[in-house]
Amino acid sequence: MEIGSQICELCTKPGGVVLWQSEHCRVIRVDDPNYPGFCRVIWNEHVREMTDLDLPARDALMHVVYAVETVVRQLFSPDKINLASFGNVVPHVHWHIIPRWGDDRHFPEPVWGAVRREGAVQRPVVSNEEMALLLGRVLAKN
Repeated sequence: MEIGSQICELCTKPGGVVLWQSEHCRVIRVDDPNYPGFCRVIWNEHVREMTDLDLPARDALMHVVYAVETVVRQLFSPDKINLASFGNVVPHVHWHIIPRWGDDRHFPEPVWGAVRREGAVQRPVVSNEEMALLLGRVLAKN
């Protein structure tokens, strides 16, 4: 889909490593060494705003967002989870699920904010396969 003179990257590319997908949305893992477990839930159809979705679609999307949060908390044990939906750069409905730690590079700022501290901190190492397996299990329960 084109947005003005740009093509929507979430319509044309997966957006990262796909951990799970349905006909309506997909869960991708963001490749960010500072924030392992950072995922996005992306609505497959080009939709600009949450209110452009009907109520059952909104509920289905948020069900997946909450499942991803559950998995990230279980596998990475962060101090906090940030959930965000902006779409300012890419106006296509998607949610960010970001594990946060009190000693991460940006805390307490958002991950897009100013860097507060440098240096790599050891975090749990979890494979894409392990994340995908647990996510499939969590989503199958509901």
